Amino acid sequence: MTGESCRDATALFRHAVVTRGRQGSAISWVVGAAWGRSLDLIAAEPALRLSLFVLVLGIVALAEAAAPRRPRALLRRARWPANLAIVALSTVVVRVMVPVTAVGMAVIAEERGWGLFHTGLPVPAWAAIALSVVLLDLAIYLQHVLFHAVPLLWRLHRMHHADLDVDATTGARFHPVEVLLSMVFKLGGIVALGAPPVGVLVFEVLLNAGSTFNHGNLRLPDPVDRALRWLVVTPDMHRVHHSIVPAETNSNFGFTLPWWDRLGGTYRDQPAAGHAQMTLGIEQFRDPRSRRLDRLLVQPLLEDGGGYALSGRRPGP
Repeated sequence: MTGESCRDATALFRHAVVTRGRQGSAISWVVGAAWGRSLDLIAAEPALRLSLFVLVLGIVALAEAAAPRRPRALLRRARWPANLAIVALSTVVVRVMVPVTAVGMAVIAEERGWGLFHTGLPVPAWAAIALSVVLLDLAIYLQHVLFHAVPLLWRLHRMHHADLDVDATTGARFHPVEVLLSMVFKLGGIVALGAPPVGVLVFEVLLNAGSTFNHGNLRLPDPVDRALRWLVVTPDMHRVHHSIVPAETNSNFGFTLPWWDRLGGTYRDQPAAGHAQMTLGIEQFRDPRSRRLDRLLVQPLLEDGGGYALSGRRPGP
């Protein structure tokens, strides 16, 4: 590739990622010639993330059917339509309201020299990528704690916790307003770090795949679970977070990396009632009608039962 054609390709792909034009979802991803430079990776983030989401969702759903951890409280057909509709609606809301993807924002920050890795902390490209993945995961952990600590934010987040079963679709069941706020928070973190585009892509892929996996109704052998939870958040580890017991709801906030809960004192090894007997969900949203799409969307406006947000946490075992 000549220097001129390389510059033309860079401009073309950057324009596609940043502006996310109507045809943006058709672009796959491009790996450039030199690691750590502007043409290393120009990603069509939405298409890649959607493809991987569908793939991981299918794999986890099949694994749930083959080796379920718990019996289902409700049939899939009673929950999945609303859960998947929420995912689709949230995706549309973010695409309409936010004019740039996470990878696109990383490209802009790289071009303009914004962020820690471009100014105050120049590091090798591989280190910037690795640190971006780890630090953005820490930011998501802190954001998750914040959504439990602030009552107004908890009203948005509790829709995720109100699912009476926890499975692969629960991992993407978030209120559209929460998803929008999370995207703004994420973009701020990307700019503050000056995270390289490839690091942001890896982070986004791991976040989506990790959330689908760790919400799975999967039975892993105990030795495998114990070993894995030092490296990633496992289904048994995260399921504790969906307990109806407030003290357990306010634990195990991690999405991908499990270290933050241990370091932050929010780690809980097992639910008091055991995984087979624990009750999932939230006390005040157990009516079958509350799983309808319209009720999910207005749930932040409904009564506050108290006792779940961190500010109102009751002592637990």
